[in-house]
Formats: sequence, C-alpha cells, structure tokens
Amino acid sequence: MSAADPSDEEIVRTAAEAAEGIVFKHYRQSEVDDLDVTVSFEDGTLDVDVYLNAPEDDADPDEVADEAVDTAIEAVDELFEE
Repeated sequence: MSAADPSDEEIVRTAAEAAEGIVFKHYRQSEVDDLDVTVSFEDGTLDVDVYLNAPEDDADPDEVADEAVDTAIEAVDELFEE
C-alpha cells in the first residue's frame, strides 16, 4: 500500500455509497422495506454484503443486491486506479 492509496475509511465509504446508489437507481426509497449494506476492508480484502427487502414489481431484489455488490467492488477498484 503506497502513500497515495485511499484510506480504509474512504474505501468503505465509497463501496457503501456505490451499493446504495444502485439500489436507489432501481427503487424509490419509500419502496424499500429494509436495506442493509455492510462493508469491511481489512488486510487488503474488501467484503461487501447487501441485504435488500423490496417489492419484486419492477426488479428482482436479489439481482439488484448482486448488482450493488458488483458496483461497490468496481467503485473501489476505480478508487485505487486514481
């Protein structure tokens, strides 16, 4: 890890914001019954978990949660490329 690498806090925040952004791209906030985004970054390992309880009217919540995890990881990868 070099001096230019982002802090652990910045990594966690970036991942969480990216994941939430995907969820709210698919659902209005009032439609989401429960959302839990858990992010940790320890010893160079990023762990992202998204639990979403929302109606299946427009999008499958499991697919949206998976997309949110993937997007969070991509956002952190981009953070390291800066």
